[in-house]
Amino acid sequence: MDAATAGPAELTDAMLAIDVANTVRRTGEAMGVADSDIRSTLRGLYRQQGIDVSDTVLDLGIAAAADGRFGYRPPAHGLGVRLARLYVVRDKWLPATIAIVLMFGIGFGGFFFVYRPWHDAQTQQSELDLSQRMPAAMDALYQTIYDETKVQQAANDAQAIRDRGKTAAAKGDRAAAQQAIDDLTLVRDRLRQDYQLKVVDGPGVKWGFWTFPKSNAEATNYYLIVQPLDGQGKPETLPVRDEETGRIDTVSVWAERVPEEVYRAVEADKTDDGVIEQNLVAVKDYGFLEPDYLVQTLGGQLTRW
Repeated sequence: MDAATAGPAELTDAMLAIDVANTVRRTGEAMGVADSDIRSTLRGLYRQQGIDVSDTVLDLGIAAAADGRFGYRPPAHGLGVRLARLYVVRDKWLPATIAIVLMFGIGFGGFFFVYRPWHDAQTQQSELDLSQRMPAAMDALYQTIYDETKVQQAANDAQAIRDRGKTAAAKGDRAAAQQAIDDLTLVRDRLRQDYQLKVVDGPGVKWGFWTFPKSNAEATNYYLIVQPLDGQGKPETLPVRDEETGRIDTVSVWAERVPEEVYRAVEADKTDDGVIEQNLVAVKDYGFLEPDYLVQTLGGQLTRW
């Protein structure tokens, strides 16, 4: 027999008992009858549908309705229920949760796999610099100064700077150690300078001036404008402290304070024929820290006037 010719499926006793229990739960209170009359009421309902139900099936269905069999009972509140409900509405919270997890994952990954290795490498490099590279640089600079200097003072100064720098490196003071390297470099560079300090001269060029100092308006200061020139006649650039501002400027021309008689002598030389023949003020030779002055100076300079 195929599906087209088959009659209605027969209900088994178990299936009828389940249906009886559901019917009692749905309509038992609405029927308004005592338990003894439920059987006849149910039998009547099923006969209207063309179904003959036995007393055994009715008893099973009524008993099942009484003890809650075949019925749905919502689960009690608990972790499992909460998790199930969260799962049902996962489309509302899952994307945001994934985004937050990814954000924290990227953050932690960046910290542990990028920043920490970089920071550790920087720390190791700094420790290596303080323990080896910087002290070695100080020793090399000191040795260069010792070999090239022609004055004991330069070697003494370099040794004091080196010792101070090594003490700072041993204490982990990178800034002080670097300052010692910079100071030693400055001493070395000063030793290697080789120039002549001359009064500037030429048509329309200002060679000197006089002024009243800010600290004493009754006095007069006289200055020669000078320039350091190397062996090829090219200007050198040197750090010079301005006596009025106290600031150190790196310049190639500055004003050197001299006694009035020195100033007047240069003035007379310039007035004679328009050229300063005696224009040499000082000579700085290789291996010396300071220039050797050929005229008297008063130890003050101006970088701006």
